[in-house]
Amino acid sequence: MKHIELKEINKCYGKTEVIPNINLDINEDEFVVLVGPSGCGKSTLLRMIAGLEDISGGSLVIDGADHTKSEPIERGVAMVFQDYALYPHMTVFENMSFGLKIAGLTPEEIDQRIDEAAKILDLKDYLERKPGALSGGQRQRVAMGRAIVKNSSIFLYDEPLSNLDAKLRSKMRSEIKHFHKNNKATAVYVTHDQLEAMTLADKLVILNKGNIEQVGSPMEVYETPRTLFVADFIGNPGMNFFNVKIEEKSEKFYVTDLGNGFHFPLPVSKWENLKDGDELVMGIRPSDIFISEAKGQEEWRSEGCVEFIELLGKNAYINFKVGNTQCIGDIAGFCMPEIDTTVPLTFNLNYIHFFNKESGKNVLFP
Repeated sequence: MKHIELKEINKCYGKTEVIPNINLDINEDEFVVLVGPSGCGKSTLLRMIAGLEDISGGSLVIDGADHTKSEPIERGVAMVFQDYALYPHMTVFENMSFGLKIAGLTPEEIDQRIDEAAKILDLKDYLERKPGALSGGQRQRVAMGRAIVKNSSIFLYDEPLSNLDAKLRSKMRSEIKHFHKNNKATAVYVTHDQLEAMTLADKLVILNKGNIEQVGSPMEVYETPRTLFVADFIGNPGMNFFNVKIEEKSEKFYVTDLGNGFHFPLPVSKWENLKDGDELVMGIRPSDIFISEAKGQEEWRSEGCVEFIELLGKNAYINFKVGNTQCIGDIAGFCMPEIDTTVPLTFNLNYIHFFNKESGKNVLFP
């Protein structure tokens, strides 16, 4: 159980700064997921924590001790890589024991640790097999086992499930979460897959071009995105966006879609910082759009032309055109509309967001 602090951490390659002055606290026992698109700096940041990348500036503190310049072995971390990196000529047992032999453990200690890890990962029947005789999921478990036997207090995962198929990824997510719950270690996990991020994380760190856009629990980030980037990246499908203008009449705000899709009054009082004439981006999740007539003050009605339907079983993603803007609704039920028909749409106003066009910031968090 380790507490990790990143203080003004940055990374430069020559004159190019790829991670500018990041501050982040990772608490004991926390499962922190670094998530963002390819090239955002998440793997680089993880490798800096591991000691595999030099830190250009700032400091890395683990349990109060400065480890900015320390060697990887001195940091007490175990790392699981995207590539399994198993020795093909060694058995599962030999792969898992190799590092322990280098560290000078006795054969009895090695046997005990591997036996415990093999039970956790269901590898008892495969210890004498070589990697070539294992499935992708089994090889990934061996890579995890090699990290587990180190008895580390910090586990680092660099996109460990990206090479697996969807079913195996789901199973391995469950196994990783179960291991973390029982092991009580501090974990930092890198992924670009938001489903992995949402299901595994105690705390999400969303990165964009080397900067932290938002830190919070999965539901906090999903329900109250601080920026346009977070609103678009978190959620599948992403949030729908409309260019709108705010008008104030008789002490009440009205929202007009500049794409000619709607005009409605805002019935909620939380938008006190809106101003007459503001041109903003309004966002709403697909799950907050319904095919129905509006019935209450917290809803408003528009119309959408059905352009495309992705049937998923008991629900479907329906692509609408509202005015001149494309949007998606996550619609439940088996009665699907016809393509090219116009249907009544209801938007839940309790879950809309407004973002500044220039800064991208949610107006609720100036």
